[in-house]
Amino acid sequence: MKPSTRTSTRLRRVASLVLVHGILLAGAFVMLLPLIFMLLTSIKPPAEIFEATFSLWPRKFHGVENFKAALATAPLLLFLMNGAIVCAGILIVQLLVAIPCAYALAKLDFPGKPLLFALVVLGLCIPVQAPALPLYIAFAKLGVLNTYFSMMAPFFCSVFAVFLLRQFFKGYPDEIIQAARLDGMGEFEIVWRIVVPSAGPAIAAFSVFSVVAHWNDLYWPMIVVSDSKLATPPLGMMFFADSESGSNYGALSAGATVITAPLVIAFLLARRRFIAGITMTGIK
Repeated sequence: MKPSTRTSTRLRRVASLVLVHGILLAGAFVMLLPLIFMLLTSIKPPAEIFEATFSLWPRKFHGVENFKAALATAPLLLFLMNGAIVCAGILIVQLLVAIPCAYALAKLDFPGKPLLFALVVLGLCIPVQAPALPLYIAFAKLGVLNTYFSMMAPFFCSVFAVFLLRQFFKGYPDEIIQAARLDGMGEFEIVWRIVVPSAGPAIAAFSVFSVVAHWNDLYWPMIVVSDSKLATPPLGMMFFADSESGSNYGALSAGATVITAPLVIAFLLARRRFIAGITMTGIK
């Protein structure tokens, strides 16, 4: 290859890398801009938030006052605890249900298996709002409204978890499973003692999806919960609205920062397993 050809090839590679990374950086900036705006608003005084001239960086630091006002306006720590209980309860039951189902669809042969998987895929197309009314009526007749159970029960069975984990289990070596069967192990024992320990990335990936979805869910808790002591973080943020004086946007942004921080920290801790789980299950 001639030197001029090598130089032009390198220049094209550098130009393509610069273009691709430039697009990715621009997309990352657009995605992070609301978060940056929220953080900066949480440390601004009210006068700077509502002034005519826009300034991204505050001229006067007012963060301590805003966070104090946020904690005084509503019991944010209680909302965080409620969100953690609801998300943990939903996730645990989802995994207990989805893992055996996904394993059966991936590794077992039984009549109606293709039809059952088709129903799982079809379930991904049903919006969560569709069964809201019949579920509310059923919970009202059972007398379980205003409970943690009413916020968690509709999400115990996750078709997305079944689909995601099935994709991972399909790539698990059949030879290991056959060897375990020859050793006298039952299917449930194979699932929980052999297959699940190797499914950490896929479980972590789904856990991130599940926790983020239900931590940020406002629709269903707003329907079944009227007691502020059971409010989840998004529902608790509604306590910052003041019908007489309006909303304190500095305190509102501070409260939003407090309830967003656990999600950001959890994702940063689980990001490697999350990325590995997405790539290993073939969901791109």
